[in-house]
Amino acid sequence: MATLTGQNHNTATFKDDAISLVFPAHQDDVAEARRVLTQSLQTSLDLSIVLTLFFQQIQKLMPATGMKYQHRQKDCELMIGQDDTHKVDYRLNFAQDDLGDLTFSRNKRFNEHEMSAIESLLSTLICPLRNALLYRDAVQSALRDPLTQVGNRVALDQALERELQLASRHQQPLSLLAIDIDHFKMINDQYGHTCGDEVIREIAQSIKSITRCTDLVFRYGGEEFVVLLNKTAIDGAHVIAERIRQHVASMQILSQGQTLSATVSIGISSLNLKKPEEPLFQQADKALYQAKHLGRNRVESARP
Repeated sequence: MATLTGQNHNTATFKDDAISLVFPAHQDDVAEARRVLTQSLQTSLDLSIVLTLFFQQIQKLMPATGMKYQHRQKDCELMIGQDDTHKVDYRLNFAQDDLGDLTFSRNKRFNEHEMSAIESLLSTLICPLRNALLYRDAVQSALRDPLTQVGNRVALDQALERELQLASRHQQPLSLLAIDIDHFKMINDQYGHTCGDEVIREIAQSIKSITRCTDLVFRYGGEEFVVLLNKTAIDGAHVIAERIRQHVASMQILSQGQTLSATVSIGISSLNLKKPEEPLFQQADKALYQAKHLGRNRVESARP
């Protein structure tokens, strides 16, 4: 079943049976698009590929500038094409599953026949979209640190390789923060490992709250974290690092009736496009060692 609740705000709810709608015009085109989508959407579990294939078929039926997908609970957002003035929104549900929201946009309003065509095609997207979300959850679970819910070391290795390639290809800056909790062994020895785990969790969330949505946060191991800052040169990275340091130093962490505080030392490195062979992480790690050597609770940069 599908219901329209207005020109600009629509809800599409799907049951196991496919939608069958009749259109005054372009009925053959819509049927062909459904046939193509039924086949093509089964070829990938990658969320971006599935959504791109779907939007390409929409564009063959009607003018559309962009399509935005959002799933707030899964912290997922993807924009295909360009955002524009007039929009039509769909909230996708299958049984009890929330599959997110789709927004189509262009420079003129969508008419009733076009919205009906979109709804008809949405029925072909539901199962591939649900499978792609399940696959994404499985992949992210394998790449997520269970204690802090940030990326793990495997995720860091993959992301660092990808970001280095992108920065080199587009000649864009890339910086890395190596972060270590100061005197963490003393925290474990004095308060126990449960409190130590709580400190690690709280600091991980603090780092995420300070960094931008495009930045990538990882737990490297133990009490160490790494942050990848794309499109950020070393001066901008220093500003973000200093914000993290100050925020952590001001925190009061409550655990098992204890009020704890902690500080972090941070080393920064930035990609040298003239000498890309210089390891980014090793540079930041050396700067981190320097920060600790100079008294901890400070930020040091690896500069040329």
